[in-house]
Amino acid sequence: MTPQSSQQSPTPAPSPSAIALLPLALFLALFVGAGLWFQTQGVDMAFYQVSAPVAILPAIALAILLAHGPLSRRIDTFVHGVGDPTIVTMVLIYLLAGAFASVAKAAGGVDATVNFGLSVIPPTLVLPGLFLITAFVATAMGTSMGTIAAIAPIAAGLSDATELPMLLTIGTVVGGAMFGDNLSIISDTTIAATRTQGVKMRDKFRMNLLIALPAAIVALIWLYFAGSTAQVSAPGDYELIRVLPYLLVLVLAVSGVNVLLVLFVGILLAGAIGMALQPDYSIIGFSKDIYAGYTGMQEILILSLMIGGLGALMRAGGGIAWLEQQIDRISRLRGGGTPGRKTGELGISAAVAVTNVCTANNTVAILLTGQLARNMANRYGVDPRRSASLLDIYSCTVQGLLPYGAQILLASSLAKVSPLALAGSIHYCWLLGIAALISIFFGVFRRKTNSPG
Repeated sequence: MTPQSSQQSPTPAPSPSAIALLPLALFLALFVGAGLWFQTQGVDMAFYQVSAPVAILPAIALAILLAHGPLSRRIDTFVHGVGDPTIVTMVLIYLLAGAFASVAKAAGGVDATVNFGLSVIPPTLVLPGLFLITAFVATAMGTSMGTIAAIAPIAAGLSDATELPMLLTIGTVVGGAMFGDNLSIISDTTIAATRTQGVKMRDKFRMNLLIALPAAIVALIWLYFAGSTAQVSAPGDYELIRVLPYLLVLVLAVSGVNVLLVLFVGILLAGAIGMALQPDYSIIGFSKDIYAGYTGMQEILILSLMIGGLGALMRAGGGIAWLEQQIDRISRLRGGGTPGRKTGELGISAAVAVTNVCTANNTVAILLTGQLARNMANRYGVDPRRSASLLDIYSCTVQGLLPYGAQILLASSLAKVSPLALAGSIHYCWLLGIAALISIFFGVFRRKTNSPG
């Protein structure tokens, strides 16, 4: 390394550029547009005719074409985005979640869990009970992904047994997972929101709960009526030992064990139970089920890697910076020169929501917009605890509704449903966003303290 290169300053921040967002628009146009077109033609599985990992390829090519610098540097930016630790961690969760779901089902875990649940929960309370269980687990785990991986297969079995719509049942799981992820003090989104705004986790939790709890109550009431038509025949026989892998996964997760280790232990236990109780289940069958679980996650795995790279190119090209600039400019115009909390809160919420749409990662969206949110909070007199709360709420709201977001992709892969159709069935996330808007416009739950905490 030459002396000149060793003294180089850090890479300057990219200049804002709306053009850098064109690749995302192209991807959405191809993926969503093709699905809508095939649907109008009456084609079965319309949104599976053009696979998302294929639809994103022209967008990646456009992003590389629009990027600045030598081609090798552009490709390096894409590769670094693909290899981002957050993306790699999600991919590993996908693989282990798929393997766990596959092995546990082969060992009879899904049928046993469904029959056990139906024997203790009244049919009309299946959906509210499923939401509460999922919310509790996600709050304790601090991860919506791990929660969905553990509970979505059970929910799919409940849907079959109760004749409830699959989309409604799986949407209940995703909604409960996002509720818990939003409130958990050990969630990545909570850590990112509180650190960027300089507030304590417990204060942000209290502020969040004031908005999330009413939304959850309305969701529970709606789920009660939506699930009142559940038809349940006499539950079948079950052996509680087959439920043990799921119970162990939940207990370990609640205890704070790393989700990757939790899923790995769950795979081993499910395989051991299957081989102990089923004479025809061997180590060969066990290994095949693990690989079948891997295979089932292929599409979501590839798409997540591609989105990571595309997001890195858009950030490097100034796309995210342009979004932040426009939102800040609109907020200044709305402010009319005088600080207004409503203006500031709307600006903060819009910034993280739009950024989340572009990055498909709620934690990354908070980190990218954290400083902008803090500046806007200071300018418009927004309580920093409120700012942290809105960052987390709207990142989770948008993340729980993105058909190309990790949570919906994982849930749709496990339940074998369309991610776009599933996005319209996650009612809690819609309610959370509405509750936050009501809070902003009508001044509900605002605190007078403006100190940075």
